[in-house]
Amino acid sequence: MKLPIALSNRHIHLSQADIDVLFGEGHELTHFKPLSQPGQFACEEKVDLVGPKGAIKGVRVLGPARPATQVEISLTDGFALGVKAPIKESGDIAGTPGLKLVGPKGEVEIAEGVIVAARHIHMSLEDAEKFGVKDKDIVSVRTFGPRGLVFENVLVRASEKFALEMHVDMEEGNAAGVRNGELVELIK
Repeated sequence: MKLPIALSNRHIHLSQADIDVLFGEGHELTHFKPLSQPGQFACEEKVDLVGPKGAIKGVRVLGPARPATQVEISLTDGFALGVKAPIKESGDIAGTPGLKLVGPKGEVEIAEGVIVAARHIHMSLEDAEKFGVKDKDIVSVRTFGPRGLVFENVLVRASEKFALEMHVDMEEGNAAGVRNGELVELIK
């Protein structure tokens, strides 16, 4: 069975407390464009990431605000920043490194929250039933074309809040030669 794939560039999810420091007290995130997952959106706002070895400027914020700030980078970004970010499921930030965030109105030093997001598939409960999987299952996914490959260790995230789409980071997507919206095959 096939599903669409999307490449996820580095981005940041901010808590409201950190939004207030970085952009000013009471600031509300500004919609830039909607994302594929219901209620999620890319924001006009951007921040700079500052690590022990370097900085990455202009990292897009994704909304809405979250309970805890989370920075999602690639392995290469981690080398550039001097941060050893583990590959983890989004939201699982315990024991992860931190770094400095710089916005137009202030700076925040986060003690944890920097991850490389594990490759995953968002799907509704109905889609999960069609694919014969459940939340937290680990599956394999085949891509096609001249650089076709099989992604193993793909986390299934099934919830009524999700729309069907596989997410990989830019490095993984480029290695497989895939583009946003291409169809890939869940092969378990």
